[in-house]
Amino acid sequence: MRRTASPLSLILLGLGAFLLVLAPMLAWYVEPRAKRTPVDIDVVTVFKGKGSYFDTEKVKTVHDKDLTITRQVRGDVEDSEDSGRAIWDVSTSVDPDKSLPAADPHDSLQWTLERWVTDRKTNAPVHCCGEEPYFEGEAYLKFPFDLEKRSYRWWDGTLGATVPLTYRGTKKIQGYEGYRFTGSVKATKTGTRQVPGLMVGQPRKSQVMADEYYANHAIELVADQRTGRIIYAAIGPRKTLRAPGSSKDSTVLLDSERIAFTPATQKAQVKLADDDSSRLKLVGQTLPLVAVILGAALAVAGIVLVLRGRNDDGANGRGRDDESAEPGSPNPDTSPTALQPTTM
Repeated sequence: MRRTASPLSLILLGLGAFLLVLAPMLAWYVEPRAKRTPVDIDVVTVFKGKGSYFDTEKVKTVHDKDLTITRQVRGDVEDSEDSGRAIWDVSTSVDPDKSLPAADPHDSLQWTLERWVTDRKTNAPVHCCGEEPYFEGEAYLKFPFDLEKRSYRWWDGTLGATVPLTYRGTKKIQGYEGYRFTGSVKATKTGTRQVPGLMVGQPRKSQVMADEYYANHAIELVADQRTGRIIYAAIGPRKTLRAPGSSKDSTVLLDSERIAFTPATQKAQVKLADDDSSRLKLVGQTLPLVAVILGAALAVAGIVLVLRGRNDDGANGRGRDDESAEPGSPNPDTSPTALQPTTM
């Protein structure tokens, strides 16, 4: 009688086949869908540095003062879920020491409120859902997933335009390696402001529509390659006023060679990037590789057991056929004297 394959061999084959199917699903289906900009974000980043600013109490520019930029990014979960986009509300304040802590953001030296709406997969701007201001580019509060070694267009909200950032290799922040990008902004007119004529070298005029200029000495961003999260940022903003049509700065409103993430902010951003990147790597690389190796091993083991069982059955079957007597033939193991009476 022919025996079927053992339950163990079938279980091993089934598990092996399952893992071999699971591996590409994790790498090609699950991981790409896990690469989505989060909507339930609530993160505060802090920049600190030295610089100059226009003190309205002293009515002059003061120099070599501590400056702090505080940015809070909070996701609008309800609107994000309704629209399918990532909707982040961004509050940014610039403060000298004397206005910290600011009970009201309006007490800050400068304060802006923005709403950033992006495609959760590509990080591209989406112009809907109360976006303010209108913006373009590839990067702003974060870069796209899976960064490439190329230049990216970074949106500068003060400039109101994109700035090309050049890839400059890798850099370790708090022991964690990221892609480094740098750029700068030449002095550019960004608007006009009504100010006393004295501020732009025209004391005889009580009010003048002065030209506002903005520049950035140096921009340096370091981002996690897998997630695009910014783990280090340093900027050098300069805002000035000029007399209408003039090419020379009359009053410095804000100027700093370098304001950068504090060590505490760096550590917090690195931890978030490491956690997110590790999860994506687990789903996209580690688990598929383990599934392929383990699945192949189990499948081979199952096949070996099936083949071994068939070989054993074949050998046993042939032995039984040889020992069986054909119909009508005497049984060689049966003694004739034991079964038949002798005539002797």
